[in-house]
Amino acid sequence: MGLITRTKETAPCEVTISHRFEELSAHVKFLNGAVVNPGDSVLVHGSEIMAPYGEVISEKRDATIIRASKLEQLWTRATGDFEFMELCEFSFSEEVLS
Repeated sequence: MGLITRTKETAPCEVTISHRFEELSAHVKFLNGAVVNPGDSVLVHGSEIMAPYGEVISEKRDATIIRASKLEQLWTRATGDFEFMELCEFSFSEEVLS
């Protein structure tokens, strides 16, 4: 991997979609041990997965991991904390605003 070049790799994965009252989530687990680093992008191949309410569905798929260049990784690490702090500026409360 170069300073400004990106690389691609294909990895088998398992996609788990949960559509329950307790949890609404989507997770991707790479079956070959691949790890996603800051700045990387992942594209899961195949049609949309829709889990009916109250169910959890898992499907095996292939995914393409687009590895960030060294420069993109450094930029993501340097600016990622600022983006996280933007999320921290919001709070949720049961108090009614008047």
